[in-house]
Amino acid sequence: MVSYAVMLDVPRELIFFVSRLLAARRRQIGTRKGTRRLGCYKQAVFALAWFRDTGDLPRLGRGFGLSQSTAYRYLDEVIEVLADRVPGLAEQLERALAGGAPDLILDGKIAGTDRCREKTVGRKGKTTGLWYAGRTHDFGGNIPALFYPSGVPLRVSDVLPGKVHDLAAARENVPGMLRPFCDAMPVLADVGYEGAGRGVHVPVKKARRGHGAGHRYPGPERADPLGALPGRARFRAADPAMENAPACHRQPGRIGLIARAAFVLVLFEHKMIT
Repeated sequence: MVSYAVMLDVPRELIFFVSRLLAARRRQIGTRKGTRRLGCYKQAVFALAWFRDTGDLPRLGRGFGLSQSTAYRYLDEVIEVLADRVPGLAEQLERALAGGAPDLILDGKIAGTDRCREKTVGRKGKTTGLWYAGRTHDFGGNIPALFYPSGVPLRVSDVLPGKVHDLAAARENVPGMLRPFCDAMPVLADVGYEGAGRGVHVPVKKARRGHGAGHRYPGPERADPLGALPGRARFRAADPAMENAPACHRQPGRIGLIARAAFVLVLFEHKMIT
């Protein structure tokens, strides 16, 4: 095998940020000096290299002198310390309001999962896979999120089973604390969130053939023309780690942590978290 050097194009401050989190974690669990293969700085570089490229983790680990099991363990540790740093929704909403955000975008992403044997009973009494997403015709987890108009995520919620519809996900993950902010920052969403409640605006549907303008689904939450702004493409662009995560890290219990960890990295790079 031949080794080669590559450049990790992330700010050095980000590496120091993750290193500090890892150092605090090691002090908390009582890690003795000299018992780890990598120091906090090198472990941070290793994990950020995976987040940057989402490549083959065992091969990446070998480049850092790690066995396959140690590589997975070190990456999981970084994911967990980052996920623990996710700010609360109230704090983020206050920040957005103070920053003059004109509106917010509500959307979700179905992230592919594996090892999903949990079953549920559908409306027609049939037994189906709880994590089977009809939108993608595959197993996955539904991750709802709120975004700034620029596409930067404001809040990434915990993963829900892929069977959960966007509307149900919004009702579960858009709590009452969002309501006081809706007058100043209306929430824009696609038609999948129709009926999510006051303050959530969706595009006006076109009248069907043979019907007049009165069949344009009138309603206060459906009459906002600004609701046509897309959000799904922004989610993919803002969180590339979720798009091609290896199958070994796509179990339902992991994809939520990976999304929240990537969310913290995005916030740091936009100087919205320290």
